Amino acid sequence: MSRFMKSLLAKYMLLIFIAILLVQLAYLLVGSLAIFGFNIIDKEVGDTQLIEKKWHEDVEGLQTVNQDTMQRLFQEWKEDYPRAGMFWVNGDGELVLEEDTLQELPQKWGSVDTLTFNKNRYDSDPFTVIAFPPYKEKNGFVVFELPRSEFDPPILKASERYGYLILIGVFLLIAFFIMMSFMFFRKIQKRLVKLEDAMKIRDEDGLPIEVTTKKEDEIGQLEKSFNRMVHELRDSRKREQEEEQIRRELIANLSHDLRTPLTKVRAQSYTISKENLTPEGHKAIEAIETSIENIDRLIENLMSYTLLMASKYKYDPRPMDITRFLRESVAAWYPVFEKENYEIEIELVQLGEWNIDPMWMERILDNLFQNVIRHAGIGSYIAIKTKTTEKYDAILIIDKGPGIHHDTSEKGAGIGLTIVNMMVKGMGLEWDMDSNETGTTITIKKMK
Repeated sequence: MSRFMKSLLAKYMLLIFIAILLVQLAYLLVGSLAIFGFNIIDKEVGDTQLIEKKWHEDVEGLQTVNQDTMQRLFQEWKEDYPRAGMFWVNGDGELVLEEDTLQELPQKWGSVDTLTFNKNRYDSDPFTVIAFPPYKEKNGFVVFELPRSEFDPPILKASERYGYLILIGVFLLIAFFIMMSFMFFRKIQKRLVKLEDAMKIRDEDGLPIEVTTKKEDEIGQLEKSFNRMVHELRDSRKREQEEEQIRRELIANLSHDLRTPLTKVRAQSYTISKENLTPEGHKAIEAIETSIENIDRLIENLMSYTLLMASKYKYDPRPMDITRFLRESVAAWYPVFEKENYEIEIELVQLGEWNIDPMWMERILDNLFQNVIRHAGIGSYIAIKTKTTEKYDAILIIDKGPGIHHDTSEKGAGIGLTIVNMMVKGMGLEWDMDSNETGTTITIKKMK
């Protein structure tokens, strides 16, 4: 129950309940104010019989009958009955005085007019009283008329006259409810947007930041769940970093431990090669030395990959004549390709200076040339070219092997190309590889 009372649903239901209660109170309040105001503005009309009796008394009690006395009489009655109409027709049938009559009256009255008027007003609306002043043959008659609505109960009069106040009050209440609902949902929206923004913001570890929980409703529970997720991510990242550190130390130690006996194996192999061996023995020594070189290269790649992943691989870029650098690298590898009976094609045009780390670029070219030796031996062809376009300068390494996706016994885990990718991008260059069953073309680009 306590959890429900803290929920957004409970708050909105309370808002609706208050709105319904306020509607009822508004009707009572506005109605009461209208009736109170009506009673202040309008005096009690009273009973029709009392009005009729009093009218007769006031008219018949006139000492003199003329326009002035009749005017004073009308004004006195107007104070008590503001909506009343009165007129006086003298003995000659002339309409002498008229005060707010409810219909158009003839200026000259005959017997027929008088009878018709009496017939139409008998027990009808408006309520009409006809009185005769003293000497009625000479002074005619005086008429008082009042709308029947004046005799309605005060509540009905208030509804008729001031019903618009109730409508205005209800309208204001609805507007108030709409405003409160808007503010309610606007506040929810702001909290959700704040939570969304927190999901987008990252700290130095690339993790979301925590949010402050101020309420215990559904959004508050969501914020707490989000914070728990952030804590779990932080713990997971910490464990991952610890495991990564252990892995790096393991690789470093393993590489060192492997190189020590590998150096001894290389020394023993060199010693054996000096002995008088049969041709098969010399071939075995060559195979051992090749395996030692492959293992040494794999260890070096593993170490380089670990350092690159840890961002600890030394990087020292400088402007270099890339064409000259490439020519020197090819010259170092030329005997290797000749030994493997490769057809070598070299086309180098001047590309200018590239801002590169010479050790990184040397490692990139060594890995790519070694891949050609390992995977494209069937084609026995390598082309090293440079070209320039409007958009970029490029180095191309082309072979006629079976393609990078071809399964061979020499295929490894691809760590060499992974190192190439990381180093190329680390120097701000781009590269792509087009490989199929007829060969592979690797392009290293410097965008202009």
